[in-house]
Amino acid sequence: MHIQVLAEGDERALTDLRTWLGRDPGTARLPVEAVTGDGPTMSVLEALDVLLGNATNIANFAVAYATWRTTRPRGAVGGARTLVHGDSTIDIGHLSAEELAELLRRLHGDDGGVAPERPNHA
Repeated sequence: MHIQVLAEGDERALTDLRTWLGRDPGTARLPVEAVTGDGPTMSVLEALDVLLGNATNIANFAVAYATWRTTRPRGAVGGARTLVHGDSTIDIGHLSAEELAELLRRLHGDDGGVAPERPNHA
């Protein structure tokens, strides 16, 4: 299952999340790629592409994301709160690890259990 977590103008939050996922034992091996776009002076980090291949990946991502969110400074409501999957765009910034895992399992079920190809980003 392919998801994106959007920067929403807060590249630092997305960079921090990517680093967190890379260090977390449950998510360190997940395929996570930065999606960049054209900015005024250089490439701008827009999103993270994440591939979640099975229920264990889903659970590990949900726990890592929820734990990362608790480490954010109080009142930090910036980026890395919006998840995109297919035509669905969802604010996940308030979800517990269990709620996020359940949401991801439902979205994965809508895929028919087939992980789509990772899109190419130029």
